[in-house]
Amino acid sequence: MLEASSSSCRVVSIAILAVICLGKVSTAWAVSEEDILHKLEDMEKRIEKLEAEKAELERSLQEPYISEEEPEVAARLKAVESQANSYRQAARTVEALEGISAGMGLTLMAQGQSGSGPGTDKDSELNYRADATVSLPAGSLGNAEGFIFTHFRMGQGLGLENSGGAFASLNASSFQRPGSEASDSTVLLAQAWYQVNVPLPLSGNPDLSRRHVELNFGKMDPFAFFDQNRIADDETRGFVNQAFIHNPLLDVGSDIGVDEFGFTPGFRLAYIDDAYKPQQYAVSLGVFGASEGASFMDSLDSPIVIAQAETGQRIFGGLAGTYRLYGWHNGRGQNFDGAATAHAGFGISLDQQVADYTTLYTRYGIQTEGKVTFDQALTLGVEFGGSYWRRGADALGASFGLLQISDDFELESLTVDGDGDGIADYGYVADGSEHVLEVYYRYRLNRQFELSANLQYIHNPGGNDAASDVKAYGLRAQLMY
Repeated sequence: MLEASSSSCRVVSIAILAVICLGKVSTAWAVSEEDILHKLEDMEKRIEKLEAEKAELERSLQEPYISEEEPEVAARLKAVESQANSYRQAARTVEALEGISAGMGLTLMAQGQSGSGPGTDKDSELNYRADATVSLPAGSLGNAEGFIFTHFRMGQGLGLENSGGAFASLNASSFQRPGSEASDSTVLLAQAWYQVNVPLPLSGNPDLSRRHVELNFGKMDPFAFFDQNRIADDETRGFVNQAFIHNPLLDVGSDIGVDEFGFTPGFRLAYIDDAYKPQQYAVSLGVFGASEGASFMDSLDSPIVIAQAETGQRIFGGLAGTYRLYGWHNGRGQNFDGAATAHAGFGISLDQQVADYTTLYTRYGIQTEGKVTFDQALTLGVEFGGSYWRRGADALGASFGLLQISDDFELESLTVDGDGDGIADYGYVADGSEHVLEVYYRYRLNRQFELSANLQYIHNPGGNDAASDVKAYGLRAQLMY
């Protein structure tokens, strides 16, 4: 009985709760419908506003410039786009310039002298020379990579030249077009040649190659590839006397056969072995136009042929040194009497670091064929780095040279008349050797600017005992980029 009453109460309670809930749900539904209508109206207004802003943004983005009236978002987008474009342009520029290198140098020289002897009207002289070089990548040929090298030169002033009848010029840095007015400083295309580097073996990975072949052809300076030397190779920074820049038999004696500017057409083939680094071995062969051939006239007829073997070694406790042996044959050599005949000779060029800041050099050459004024030449010298006196970028150099008079010239120098004008070309009996001495100090002001003071002394110039000794002094400014 009691259980039946409890069940009835439970049913009544559930019914009452259901009625209350249904009432609340109907009330909530009525309120939500009204709110939804309002919200739909607000949403429609917002959509219209967004569409208007979108249209305004699109119109603004179509304009290339940023204006004050346009939306802030458009201004920011344009700024980001402009910055991105500038980055892309810079990247394209860097990519286009990859592999290109350039350099420029300006050399100014002031010199004075004493004891130059009769017939010399120069006691002091000024000259300048400018050189600009550009190297451009020339693509690849399989695994081989090539590049093009160009060199432009200009200058004014012949300098003190060969004072007192000396064989060697006091100023190898001078440059002026022969036969031109002193005011003429026309730019000359001095060199233009192509080089391709071929890694070996041909089918191997070029990144792992330790041996390669180099091929050059074009208009070039043979001394850029032969008879090089670490401290006696650059008249713009080191020794300035012509006898100390290259082998005197080739340069001073003109056996190299280049044109009046110092350049000639030709080609070079070289094999370089770096498998045992830091040791290096190389052999090279060059064929160049000589005499008239240097001016592109019958350039392939009787050229000058040079072969060189060289090695880089680490001795004296691991200090670097380079040793070169070479021989040459000039099919158009010129004797001191003006006759054109074949010339030949051998030479060595050595440079060796013997202490942390001390480097020695020597060159020796001997003429084996041809009638020349001097047939043996020996030059040697030293350069001390400025770290010894707390001027690490400075240098002090000294060099001495002997140019030995040939037997043929000693016999004929008094009477030889090569130009056929009835007057002896030299008019004295040559004997002994021309002695050349030079000392310089190079002072660096910054990475682009150096000043060098030098003193020179020449005894027995041209092998003439009667000639006064030549004493010269100079100051050289070198600007580099």
